[in-house]
Amino acid sequence: MNLDNEPWFRDAEYMSYVGHFLEMPELKKLDSIVHHYTSTRLQHCLKVSYMSYVIAKKHGLNAKATARAGLFHDLFYYDWRDTKFTKSHAYVHPRIAYRNACKLTTISPLEKDIIIKHMWGATLAPPRYKESFIVTFVDDYVAMQEGKTTAKFKWNRRKHLKRLPYFTS
Repeated sequence: MNLDNEPWFRDAEYMSYVGHFLEMPELKKLDSIVHHYTSTRLQHCLKVSYMSYVIAKKHGLNAKATARAGLFHDLFYYDWRDTKFTKSHAYVHPRIAYRNACKLTTISPLEKDIIIKHMWGATLAPPRYKESFIVTFVDDYVAMQEGKTTAKFKWNRRKHLKRLPYFTS
């Protein structure tokens, strides 16, 4: 699925679930925060949300909750590279995202599990629902794709070893 052309804007059902949130200043603010060097946190959340929604819908799961929670899974405003907590970022940021989401709308127990447990590999608190697993794995996939883009970006702008071939694609 090519997410670079923003297919979510053409999906009326998906937009009926999350479109109104995209007009909120709390979500718009995410578009000014660099997330994985070459994307913003809002772009990342939209990609995770939409891809998770498509998968949940295809498998007859709760696509609405998956779309909403996927959009909120990284709803935090600090730079995790600079801000440190006594517990790890992987533990803290889902809980902050959940609290921030609760300020915007009512969050169901399913949506809470999706948001809080999307980093369960690092926190060892496994999800209770299939939808939570979907968002977790899609989040990892999107992060890896963004990481690949970042690696290409950095490689193509390197100062040393210019004779080595550039990444292509």
